[in-house]
Amino acid sequence: MTAISECVSLKPYNTFGIEVQARYFAHINHIQQVQELATSKGMFTQMPKLPLGGGSNLLFTQNYNGLVLYNCLKGIAIDRESSQTVWLTVQGGEVWHELVQYCVAQNWGGLENLSLIPGSAGAAPIQNIGAYGVELKDVFVQLQAVHLASGEIHNFSNAECRFGYRNSIFKTAFKGQYFICSVTLQLKKNPQFNLQYGEVQRTLEQLGYINPTVQAVSHAICHIRNAKLPNPAELGNCGSFFKNPELETTTFEYLHRLHNTMPHYPAANGRMKIPAAWLIEQCGWKGRRIGNTGTHVNHALVLVNYGNATGAEIKQLAESIQQSVLDRFGILLEPEVNIL
Repeated sequence: MTAISECVSLKPYNTFGIEVQARYFAHINHIQQVQELATSKGMFTQMPKLPLGGGSNLLFTQNYNGLVLYNCLKGIAIDRESSQTVWLTVQGGEVWHELVQYCVAQNWGGLENLSLIPGSAGAAPIQNIGAYGVELKDVFVQLQAVHLASGEIHNFSNAECRFGYRNSIFKTAFKGQYFICSVTLQLKKNPQFNLQYGEVQRTLEQLGYINPTVQAVSHAICHIRNAKLPNPAELGNCGSFFKNPELETTTFEYLHRLHNTMPHYPAANGRMKIPAAWLIEQCGWKGRRIGNTGTHVNHALVLVNYGNATGAEIKQLAESIQQSVLDRFGILLEPEVNIL
């Protein structure tokens, strides 16, 4: 039987450091535990369930009146490999950055641009995590998950996950319906590096790297992130709170005529991506503090908990920022963070 704890504080389990409680809480060390909780005839069968990894993309605004399933599944295994490629299956409870470090140490390419992203491997597909020109979908093969209503094990291919910009089927049609047990990734033994996004190439040069390696790129990414983003262990945050908006060509051209310094990057389907941080900064929010909440002094896109903030207070801050950007630019920022 799976051990169930009652009235458990979730403060250690979310990087915003919000003090809320879970009515029930279970550590999941085996897939069978999830199946048991889904199919048994006890009180937990019909109860709302929340799969939880690193809690790095969640904002709790109230206590969770259900059962939290904390993903503790561990293990990294090579499925197969060729002279050029290695296929790796990673259990969902593995810490993402530790996985990246493991792959970097083996000189396997594909994850180096995703260094230092907080969270777990099992949560990575939900968000289709991405940074510096690379997304999880670029190396993703498939995942295995337990359907929380039936206890059945399902496999999802890359295409079946319907990956989008910080999005997947697990944030839309199947939101809250699956517990992700493992992910399979395809990595390269002789990688080609993506160095064109942001400050990566310049940082490599500043650090003295002439010929990039997996280790060098990972080091540069960590250097950039450490300089810009607060450590959640020291200052509660979930990284980027909002998505970068993607605008239709006509909308972008109109706004660019009004704001000719607006930075922009090509996106899919002929759209233009605008940095949400720039929009927020133009509205005067960068480094601004309201009570125990605010935006970080080095990055306007990062909302922070300066200590003892409630989730409701952070949500109110986010809504105030959204309204400011909407009023000035006519753009409604979409949260990247899941708000519960």
